[in-house]
Amino acid sequence: MIMTHAQKLRRATWHLWTFTASKLIFAFGSQVYTFAISFYILQVTGSAANFAINLICSILPRTLVAPFAGYAADRWPRKPIVIGAQAATVTALGGLLAISLSAGLSLPAIYATTAVLAVASTFSGITFSSAVTGLVDEDRIQRAMSLNQMSVSAAAIGAPAVGGILYGTVSMNLFLIVYMAASAVALLLESTMNFRLFNRKADTGEPAEEMKPEPLIQSMKSGFRYLKGRQIIVTIIWISLVVNFLMGAFQVGFSFVLIEKLKMASEHFGLTEGAFAAGMLIMSLYLSVRKQVKHPLFVSKWGIVLLGIITAAVSVPLLTTLPYTFMFIFYASLMFVSGITIILINTPLQVMLQKDVDDDFKGRVFAILETGAMALMPLGTVLYGFLYDFLPAEAVLGASGLALIITVLYMARPSVIRKAHPELRARICVPMPRMADPETLRPRRWL
Repeated sequence: MIMTHAQKLRRATWHLWTFTASKLIFAFGSQVYTFAISFYILQVTGSAANFAINLICSILPRTLVAPFAGYAADRWPRKPIVIGAQAATVTALGGLLAISLSAGLSLPAIYATTAVLAVASTFSGITFSSAVTGLVDEDRIQRAMSLNQMSVSAAAIGAPAVGGILYGTVSMNLFLIVYMAASAVALLLESTMNFRLFNRKADTGEPAEEMKPEPLIQSMKSGFRYLKGRQIIVTIIWISLVVNFLMGAFQVGFSFVLIEKLKMASEHFGLTEGAFAAGMLIMSLYLSVRKQVKHPLFVSKWGIVLLGIITAAVSVPLLTTLPYTFMFIFYASLMFVSGITIILINTPLQVMLQKDVDDDFKGRVFAILETGAMALMPLGTVLYGFLYDFLPAEAVLGASGLALIITVLYMARPSVIRKAHPELRARICVPMPRMADPETLRPRRWL
């Protein structure tokens, strides 16, 4: 049955809220589980190494399977992939719960479950990102991406608090049941979605989601060939990778400076982290109700410049003596602005990629982005961990902030911005009105 445009818009509205609800439920359950399992490992083993192994079991599979997830998202219908990934999450949690009830939790079982959850999350995340333009109309892509970010931010604020309250009062099995139930509800919500509601091929009667059969390596090469002639998309990817790497200075340095150098109390440190999530939540809410950003690359460019300034500003209390209260307010404000800035950078760029990348290549493009980001984030974290041990924190933060600013000013230089947004060229290059000929300004002589 062919749907009218009005029917499609009503269905897209359903998708918008279903997508948001499923993301919120799943993200909240995931955050509570992560909080609980991390505490459990540290409490039972007392080993940071075991905690690190569990972290590796989450990061490494994401990096390795991202190309496969991108290939699958472009090669096969996307809805079965999302449903299958969510079903794998429920199954893995059910398996861990069964082991816990029968023989008790063990580290190998936890590591294996973490790896399965990471793989399922990668397939679901990349496929969902590839399918956004099929779920909602073009005018509401920014709202969809903003609501997604808002769900993640809300979970980041509430889940640790809920996890902290529950951890001391309920068993680990109840945490597994909560996460499994949340995943099952998200699965039911996602099963109601039409992933090809706004698919161009479906509207024109062309065969749906066809793609020439290609081996994985050849398919990834096709993805790189696709990117080769698209300078703006490549620029966005490079900027994203550089920011992910250099932000290791902020992520490691912020905790190092506040806890190790300034001896901030744990409860106050937690409040500064909460300010970051609050900033993300407020900005996501704002972008979800306003019109789409007209010049996303231009906005994101100056957002990254601000992020570089914020990174360098983390070191300010190390260079001068500040009262403790003022220092806390300074860092809470800095983190709040950081949360706002991150959303101001991410959401417009995500919307731009959704619109500019062809539907048949979205999976591979997002997989390239995911693989690079997942590889560079731990690399940046490890590198900066060593740098903070051997160099003054203020020097590392200042140099990294400056590098971030210089990099984005070069990569998103005015010529690139004008190419991404030709309307800016038209606005800037409005021809000046021609001056009148001096002869015409002389008084006429009437005969």
